[in-house]
Parts: sequence; C-alpha cells; structure tokens
Amino acid sequence: MKTRTFADRHVGISDKDLPAMLEKIGVKTLDELIDRTIPSQIRLKTPLPLAPAMSEREFSMHIASLAAMNKLYKSYIGTGWYDTVTPAVIQRNVFENPVWYTSYTPYQTEISQGRLEALLNFQTVVSDLTAMPLANCSLLDEATAAAEAATMMFGLRSRAQQKAGATTLFVDEEIFPQVLAVIHTRAIPQGMQIKTGSYKDLKFTPDIFGCIIQYPNNSGNVEDYREFTSRAHEAGCKVAVDADILALALLMPPGEWGADIVFGSTQRLGIPMFYGGPSAAYFATRDEYKRNMPGRIIGLSKDKYGHICYRMALQTREQHIKREKATSNICTAQALLATMSGFYAVYHGAEGIRSIAEHIHFTAVTLNKQLAHLGYKQLNKCFFDTLRLQLPAQVSTEKLRTIALSKEVNLRYFDNGDVGVSVDETTTLADVNLLIAIFSIAAEKPVHEINEIPETAALPRDLQRTSGYLTHEVFCKYHTETEMMRYIKRLERKDISLAHSMISLGSCTMKLNAASEMIPLSNAGWMNIHPLVPEDQAQGYQTLISNLSEQLKTITGFAGVTLQPNSGAAGEYTGLRIIRSYLESIGEGHRHLILIPASAHGTNPASAVQAGYETLTCACDEHGNVDVEDLRAKAEAHKNELAALMITYPSTHGIFEADIKEICEIIHACGAQVYMDGANMNAQVGLTNPGTIGADVCHLNLHKTFASPHGGGGPGVGPVCVAQHLIPFLPGHAAMGNPQNEVAAAPYGSAGILPITYGYICMMGTEGLEKATKTAILNANYLAARLKDTYGIVYRGTNGFVGHEMILECRKIHEESGITENDIAKRLMDYGYHAPTLSFPVHGTLMIEPTESESLAELDNFVDAMLCIWNEIEEIKNGDASKEDNVLVNAPHPEYEAVGNQWQHMYSREKAVYPMESVRENKFWINVARVDNTLGDRKLLPTRYGSFE
Repeated sequence: MKTRTFADRHVGISDKDLPAMLEKIGVKTLDELIDRTIPSQIRLKTPLPLAPAMSEREFSMHIASLAAMNKLYKSYIGTGWYDTVTPAVIQRNVFENPVWYTSYTPYQTEISQGRLEALLNFQTVVSDLTAMPLANCSLLDEATAAAEAATMMFGLRSRAQQKAGATTLFVDEEIFPQVLAVIHTRAIPQGMQIKTGSYKDLKFTPDIFGCIIQYPNNSGNVEDYREFTSRAHEAGCKVAVDADILALALLMPPGEWGADIVFGSTQRLGIPMFYGGPSAAYFATRDEYKRNMPGRIIGLSKDKYGHICYRMALQTREQHIKREKATSNICTAQALLATMSGFYAVYHGAEGIRSIAEHIHFTAVTLNKQLAHLGYKQLNKCFFDTLRLQLPAQVSTEKLRTIALSKEVNLRYFDNGDVGVSVDETTTLADVNLLIAIFSIAAEKPVHEINEIPETAALPRDLQRTSGYLTHEVFCKYHTETEMMRYIKRLERKDISLAHSMISLGSCTMKLNAASEMIPLSNAGWMNIHPLVPEDQAQGYQTLISNLSEQLKTITGFAGVTLQPNSGAAGEYTGLRIIRSYLESIGEGHRHLILIPASAHGTNPASAVQAGYETLTCACDEHGNVDVEDLRAKAEAHKNELAALMITYPSTHGIFEADIKEICEIIHACGAQVYMDGANMNAQVGLTNPGTIGADVCHLNLHKTFASPHGGGGPGVGPVCVAQHLIPFLPGHAAMGNPQNEVAAAPYGSAGILPITYGYICMMGTEGLEKATKTAILNANYLAARLKDTYGIVYRGTNGFVGHEMILECRKIHEESGITENDIAKRLMDYGYHAPTLSFPVHGTLMIEPTESESLAELDNFVDAMLCIWNEIEEIKNGDASKEDNVLVNAPHPEYEAVGNQWQHMYSREKAVYPMESVRENKFWINVARVDNTLGDRKLLPTRYGSFE
C-alpha cells in the first residue's frame, strides 16, 4: 500500500477525482491538459534536480537540527533590533493561529472586521506614541520606511522648490548605516542628491528640500532637535524622524517638536528579532499629507444601517489602480506583525509600556554608572538604552570581544574602537552583573556585583514626555491573559480566512500554509537571533539560506539569487535596480524606458517609477495576449532608450502566451533586459522556468507560490533570481562592507519566515512541486469548464485553456440586470466565501485562482454557490425578484439584521442567510452590512479616538 506523502496532503485532488474533472474539461489525461496549455518550446526537458522529498517527520528533525546550529548568545548590538518578550497569549493565539496568518489583505471590508480593528489599534499606538495625527498600518521595515519618507518629502516640494531644482536630501550622519544605505539605493535613481553630515553644522540652502534625523541616534544619544526643526521649516524643508517607538514612552515625541514625518520599527513591541525580520515598520505624518502617504490606512466608516465599522481608507492609493502615479510600490506590508505589535500594546496598556521603557532606561543608567567606576567613558550625554563607550588605554577592542564571546555575549564594535551596549526588555539583573564582569575582567579591575537596578532616570527634564498616550478603553481592559485571549477570539470570529473556506483570489495564490512548515517558526533557535551576530553564531540560518538559494536557482533556471527583498513589490524594485546597475556598468545608463504590457501585474508600473524609470505600455490583442507587433514597433522605436521589458508570465489575464520566447528575443535585440514578474510562478514550477523562457531576472513571491502565508497583508518575501551577467549587481549590505543596491534593513530581509518556503520545497520534492503546478492548472480549468456556460471566461490560451487562474465575465450581467461584479462579491459572503479578485485586471470582471490545495468537494461547493448566485441574477433579469430589493444589492446580510425583530425585505430571511444547504454546516456570520466607502474617505478617522459626531 502506497504511503501518503506530504505532497499528497498538500494537493487537494486525489487520483480518483481526476477522471470526472478531466472529462468535464474535455481532455483524456492531465498531461494532455498541460501539453495543450503550456507552449511546448518552453517546457523543461528533464525534471528539476532537487533532493528527494522529505517526510514531515524527517523535515521536522532536519529543521530542528538547523535551528540547533544557531548559538543563542545574549546580544546587545542594538542598531535597530532588540530582544523582546512576545506574550505567550499573542504568540499562541495570533502568530501560531491560521485564522490570523492565512487571511488576505482586507479589501473585502465586511469579512475583515477583526483584523481591521487590530490594525486600527496598531495605528492608534503609533499615533499616540509619536504624537502625530495620522499613521498607516505598517510598511516593510525601518530602512524602507526611511526611503519612503524621502520619496514623500521629494513629492511634497513646492512648485518654487521644483523650479529652483531643490533635489538635495540631508541625512544626519548619526543614522543607522543600513538605513542610510537603503536611502541611497532608493533615492538616487529618483533624482535626489544625498548630503550627509552633522545636523548641528547644516547651513540650509535652496537646494535642500528635506532632512532625515534619528531619535535616539545611531550612537544612542538623545539629541534635542527642536531648534534644528524650526530652522528647517523656516527654510521650507520638511523633517522626517527615525524614532525608537519604545523610547517615545519616556521621550518628548517628535510630533510635539514639529516633525513632518515620523517612522521606524515596531519590532520592540513584542516581535522576535528573527535574524532581521519580519517586523512591522511604522510611518506617521501630518493629516494634510494623507494623500501623499505610502502604504495602507485603516479608517472608520458606517455600514448601510449606520453601524460603525472599519475599512481600508483611500484605497485608490493602491498601486494596482494608480499604477505609475502611485505614491509608492509598497504592496505587501507587515500586517501580521503590526497586528501582534498592536496587541502587545493592548495587553500591556499605557502603564505597562511605560514600565517596560523605564526598566530599559533604568538598566542602562545603572550599567553606565558601574562601567564608569571601571574607567569606561560614556560618550552619550543623554541616552535611553544605548551606551557608547570609549575604552580605557589598557583595554583593546579585541581583548574585550574575546572575553565577551567567551561569556556568550555580543557587543557592538564601532569602526573607531568604541563599544556599544544596547539593553532591552529582556535584560535582567543577572545580565547586568555579567556585563559588569566582562568589562571588569577586560579592565583588570575587581568585580562589584549589584543587588538591584535602582529606579534612576538620566533624561533631561525638558526632553521628557509629559503627554499621555494609549488612553482609549481598548488599552485599559485586556491586561489579564483570560481577557486578552477572549478579545483576540472576538476579533478572530469576524474574519474569513483559509481556516474557514477557499479564498479564490486570482493572482494571489491563497494556497495551504501547512502546519509542518509553520511550526518551526516558534523555535527559539530561529526567533531570537540578531541579524548582525558573527556568522559562526548563525550557522543554522546560513545553511538554510544557502540551501534555499540553491533550490530557488534550480527552480527558476538562474545562476544567482538574493533573499533580501521583503515583499514582492520590493523584489520588483530590486530586479529593476539590478538592471539599472548593470546597464550603467556597460555604459548604457542613459536607457530610461520600461516597456510594460497591459496584461502585466499591477505593481509593475509603480516599481518602475520608484526605480527612476519612465513607463511605456504596449497593447494586448482581443484574446488577452501581448500584441507582439505593437510590442515590436515600440521596442524598435525606442531601442536606444529601452532598459527592460517587465512581463508577467503566465499573464495576469491567466494565459500562457505562445509567443513569449519571441517577445524576449525582440527585447534582447534592442539591447534591453527582460524582467519576468514571478507573481504567477505557481503555474511554472517544475514545468518551465524564466531561465528557459529567456528572461534575465525574475522575482518570486514566497507568500504566493512557495507557501508563506499572507498574514492579512504581510509578511512577504520577494527573492530575486538573475542570470549570470547580473550576479555582480545583487544587493549587498552595510554590515558586510558592501552597501551596493541595499533594499532592506537586514542582510537577508525577512529571514525568519524562510523556513516555511524551505520546508515546502524540501517536503514537496521534484515530483510534488510538479504535481502542485499541474493540479493548479487542472483546478482552474475545471472551474472554467463549469462556469463557462453561465458567466463566461474572458480570456483563453491558444488551445482554449486557461492557466492557473481565469477571469469571469460580469459586464454583460450588469447590462442585463443592473447587478455589478461588486454585488456578486458581496453576495458570496453570505455563502461563506471571500470574493475573487474584483475588477482587476479587467474592469467589470472577477478573477479566480483555486490553487492546488483545494479539494474537489470544495471546488464543487464554490461552483454551486456561484451558480446559485447566477440563478438569483436570473430572477432579477426575469422580473421574479425586485431590481431594488434583492439578495444581491442588499448583500451581505449581517447577523444583527437576520435576527432582528423586523425583516423588511421582499425575500425571506432563509434565502438571505441560508441560500444553500451546505451553508448551514459552515455558516460565517457577518458582523456588518455593506460598508459606506465614500464616508470613510470624506472623513478619514485613522485612530480609535475617531467619531463621526
């Protein structure tokens, strides 16, 4: 009897399901379907040469052995990463809970009320601690947030400044080095000049449009920037501040001394270091800049019956709608980690947060006093948590380092010989005494242990915070584990996730995130590693990174890879930045155009603009294929200006274009590069790859193809794979002495979630990965076959088949009945389903991607729901249901309406809330009725304190 493999459990379709599915599609075998779907000239000739698939138990033992290779030393390196305590109630009920980590970005408001409330909590925490009126619901990391601040200030220049050529951004020299490196990478291609130096010496000139400063700074010193900020504003310059979010519990917040933008990391709010990520960046600004702000904003609104609810505000800011005019290319944020940080603040409340900050500060003050007795000179006049020490003559850096490492302690070593110590939430009295011992041994002076950490502060009175924060009741009610657990559960019940039903979103690949892939993330060996520890302390991570890199190169057919980009959009940007560097190296830096087909992924134009390029769109034909002649004509006409083609394959229209190799050849003949967007790699793995097709560079979405969960809008990872000639231009890192093209704060980006993808590939193996791809294409064609005679399929490939996703035609439905694709999406909620992708990439349509993980029973149940909705539309068309009062225009039907004393519709309650028998078995009760989108945009209320009164 055959043993069931991990691949058998990942893939939802069994061998016994195949005959009926293939018959419905109209083919005899699965291989026939694949042969007729994917062009033969790009098919792989041999299977992927990957290691044999591991069983779940084998992988569990393997990944645990890798984690054990990491040495859990106590790190006081700081520089943006600090050890912290993740409350167990949050780790178990959010981080390890599939309801939270498998949910999608909350575009469908009515079935996302739980995570929307959690993200509004996060925004409130950020607004309160920074004293800024407006915060978004997270960015990728601290360094990319700095780059976004630079871009935003550049875009806010007055007409006079633009006319005068104000292109200089001043960055104070005391900013974290990785932050400065990413600012350079992102800002220079956009036409900015970077000027560094001491803010104290800056003389404002007309060419300076903005300034970035850090609070406390890179050395740990707390500077008084009030006078500087005033001078900047007098000169017409904006000021952005990189602020330690936890320090703001004690320090006067930047919003109170005039900052225009405040950004940073919320990793200190209960998020493990994870060897550098993921953790949520924050970004806050003035209310008047809300339409210039990058990222997503959660706000309040009302539903159709006046109930207060939450929604994503100003959604037209999203880059797939605004394309090249978007404010940024941020797609995946860090929603799961932002949610955890928000819950951390809810759990601790204002008093708890202040107590944690005071513990850190008091500990630093105590340590400073003890080290001063040993002859170490403190160079920071005012500090929160970080000491910068000048060593006495008898102590060398190497001597101190050797002693510290022997005690399993990591310190920070500055280039000039100074030593840094950053204490954190986890630093205990025993830790302090060990530190004192290390420094005393180095100084060859007697050790004097201390018995307590006195509550002694060392912050100037005029820089201490006096204003309140976290005063909303949500931060006052849930300080016991019982209450916190119940609060999290209440929010959880308001969200649809993969734990409830299939999420059929096209282009987003909402596949299984297997428990065996997720469990290792809770191992301390992966969680508690600082990204700047010596490599010999991170051999587990280094081995995993090396192994995964080789796997991804094999899968894509490329020669080089970087894991640094921490989202798909960041991967797009990175690929373009690599191309730019390569072209500059061969004297072709003048090339400034990116050619983008209309069928490309929606983030491509925004990424191109962020990389400093102009975009040119080429047309698609009536079948959804790239119009090759239009592409050829535009490429030839601009052959000396063309830098690259950005193409998504299979296309966002859901088809494998037969002319893809010819398209690549046309671009190469013009001296340009081919960038393949890997958003749809789920349909390539094991059957074809970008290297075989002829591309030069490709990014991958680990949260799509490779099983990392979406987490309500992040985390993501966007590795970039490249051909041999592009390897020299892959991102480096300041910590490695090579800040070239640095795109993230940490050397390996969001390294903490790499075990998920590594586990997926290890356990699937060559056969499993190929099976997954074939099954994804099978499931999409099965749905297309079952829905073609009602809704209809907009685009098909040359032989009449779709790829791994398809677009349902809804435009004729609107013409005949008045029902829109949005009405269909909302009605699906009553059936217990998240909507497909709405009106993208074609307006008036729904895009569906079933993935390989869903069972035939779930596919059939989804089809039954869609056909029931079709019949409900027919009733409206035929006059059997009112055009004004029907189940679609009133959808979704919230629980409070269904159980209310009065029912005022022309149809029954049962038809509204139990439209199919299967719904009774798995009813998702919706919390709010259809939400008023325009109200939430007209009056943006981005914190818990907002009111429409």
